[in-house]
Amino acid sequence: GNNMQKSALIKAMGVAFAAVAITACSSNSVDEGDALTTAQPVVVEEPTKKVEQVTLSAEELQAQADAQLREMTVFYFDFDESTIKNEAKAALTAHAKYLDANASAKVTLEGHADERGTPEYNMALGERRAVAVRRFLMANGADASQISVVSFGEEKPAAMGHTESSWAKNRRVEIKYTAK
Repeated sequence: GNNMQKSALIKAMGVAFAAVAITACSSNSVDEGDALTTAQPVVVEEPTKKVEQVTLSAEELQAQADAQLREMTVFYFDFDESTIKNEAKAALTAHAKYLDANASAKVTLEGHADERGTPEYNMALGERRAVAVRRFLMANGADASQISVVSFGEEKPAAMGHTESSWAKNRRVEIKYTAK
């Protein structure tokens, strides 16, 4: 009969505990309510601002992120390459989305090369780079009519040195908005 007594005791304790929990809750909620009403201006002020920040909606947050990405307008290439690098793709996609959403926006893509190779070769390479960017923008929503391509070859270096670090800065395509 020992087990019966134990389970009866456990049941009784459970009921007692529940009763205590209920009264604790009800008396607490009244206290908290009072505390809230007295401290309301201070407590509520701060979090509401943060909540509004969060409720900006996914679209608005994405728009902010895209606007930030569009601040990147120079894209670099490897030696003798016109392949778009992976790290450029997010920003280029943001530019493409902007062009897609703003039919009147227009860009000029300026292709550049470093000084190595003949001027003719570098003119063609600069153009290949700009065309690669144009293709990427069009694949992501921009219209052909919004994009002009120009190559400066090696004529407009961003850096004047004759070292790899200068050359790396010169192998680039710059996006210039001619109309927003």
